[in-house]
Amino acid sequence: MLVELRQLRYFRTLAEELHFGRAAERLHIVQSAVSQQLRRLERELGVELFDRSTRTVRLTEAGHRLLPYAERVLADVQAARAAIDDLRSRQDGTVRLGTSTGLGARLDALLGRFHELAPEATLDLVTAPTAERLRRVRSGELDATLVRGEHPDTGLELLAAWRDPLVVALPARHDLAVRSRVEMAALAGLPLRLASRQRNAPLYDLIVDCCRQAGFTPTLGPEFTTDQDTLAAIGFGTPSWTVYYAAQAGRIAPPGVVFRPLTGPEPVMPSYLAVRPDPPRAELRALIEAVARTARDALA
Repeated sequence: MLVELRQLRYFRTLAEELHFGRAAERLHIVQSAVSQQLRRLERELGVELFDRSTRTVRLTEAGHRLLPYAERVLADVQAARAAIDDLRSRQDGTVRLGTSTGLGARLDALLGRFHELAPEATLDLVTAPTAERLRRVRSGELDATLVRGEHPDTGLELLAAWRDPLVVALPARHDLAVRSRVEMAALAGLPLRLASRQRNAPLYDLIVDCCRQAGFTPTLGPEFTTDQDTLAAIGFGTPSWTVYYAAQAGRIAPPGVVFRPLTGPEPVMPSYLAVRPDPPRAELRALIEAVARTARDALA
């Protein structure tokens, strides 16, 4: 049997779209090429994989049976490519680091320290959700990732990095904006715009706990979406508040919004470098040391 990988890829895409035009658009090829390759695949297998009509495309029983195998083969191919990419990066001195959002000045300092310690190495930065970055470190696709908050039972070593204070973002027109520092309790009457716990459990738990320590349960307003939309809503919409990492807030100046330190209590988020529990190669040792030096600089 001679089945090509591209035929399986076209088959999977059509199985997801159930529309030749949309499948061709996703694959960036013409529709006739999708039809041609699927016909060849069907001839090779000796079965029809789709019921086709002028209005609908549906998987046949044979198509349903083939789909999980096609997905498994394509996933294995992707994993094999990632393994080869990992080998190539190790050979050319590249370190692949997953990053968190809002690192701001922390990331600049880390990059500078890494270059001092390993001037011939390359540091590739990868952005993805936290769970995905941790998975990639476990699989070897990433050498390490920065994470915020505790992440138990990951199978990785969490090396302490720095601790980031958070500041409040307030409407510039609000009475609290004139204060140099804002007590948590003073925010009790304002809706809080925060990412859901499902999206960012460490941040959600930290802020809600700080509010409760200050004597109130926060009133949750609309969820934090993007920096642009959320800050615009705070600056010019119904008064509300959110939090930002101080290292990030110092790099932006949104209109209609001010950032102020928080007290009573001051929310502080610990950050970690997650690595596999294997002996690190030289370039990764340099990254670990760069994180440690960046953390020491933050305390100085």
